[in-house]
Amino acid sequence: MLVILRALALCSKVAVRKALTASLRLLGDIAAHRNPPESALGESYYRQAVAVTEELGMHPLLAHCHLGLGNLYAKIGQPGKACVELSTVVGLYRAMDMTFWLPQAEAALTQAGSSLALPTHREP
Repeated sequence: MLVILRALALCSKVAVRKALTASLRLLGDIAAHRNPPESALGESYYRQAVAVTEELGMHPLLAHCHLGLGNLYAKIGQPGKACVELSTVVGLYRAMDMTFWLPQAEAALTQAGSSLALPTHREP
C-alpha cells in the first residue's frame, strides 16, 4: 500500500509540473502579445517552460514554447535570436510530423531570416 501511495504522490507531482508548463507558456504568450510586448517577462516565462518541458519530455509543448519565443524575438527586433528559436521549432515539428504547425513556423523563420539580410552595396 505504501508503494502505491508513493507512486500516486509522484504522479500528482508530475501532473502539476505538466500543468505548470502549460501555464508558463500561456503567460509567455500573454506577455508577448501586450502592446508593447513585455519582452523580458515573456522570455522568462518561455525559458522556464522550455526547461520543464525538456525535463518531462513534452516535445509538442516544447516546440510551441520555442515558437512563442522565436515570434517574440522577431517582434522586438532580434532576428538573430528569432532565427535560432524558429529553426529549432521547424526541426521539432518536422521530427514529430506536426504538419499543421510546420508552415506557420517555416513562414516565421523565412520572415525573421529576411530581416537579417544586409543591404548590398552598389557601385555608382
